[in-house]
Amino acid sequence: MKYLLLINAGAVDGNGVNTGCVVEDWMAYDKEVRDAGVFVSGESLADLVTATTVRVESDGQRVVTDGPFAETREVLGGFYVIDVPDLDAALDWAARCPGARGDGSVVVRPVADFGG
Repeated sequence: MKYLLLINAGAVDGNGVNTGCVVEDWMAYDKEVRDAGVFVSGESLADLVTATTVRVESDGQRVVTDGPFAETREVLGGFYVIDVPDLDAALDWAARCPGARGDGSVVVRPVADFGG
């Protein structure tokens, strides 16, 4: 079954870098996921300052603002899609993710299968 691991960094420095881990941590985790054969896809997102938020109001008017949602301290850092036997295995991979350390979190959600 496929699961999305949505990586939220809790604390970032002035350059938008997660303060809880270093690049080598991410490289090691990425290698581990790939070597285990569970990697389906994944991406790291560009710097936070490149984000644009779009909302559509009840009258259909599009509102575009620079940056991510202002209401949260968490920063969406990227994602992995993994293919593992069950939720327990997905939770194990999420717990190993450097993004789950410190103030960060990893949201685990099954990928919907519409049989297509």
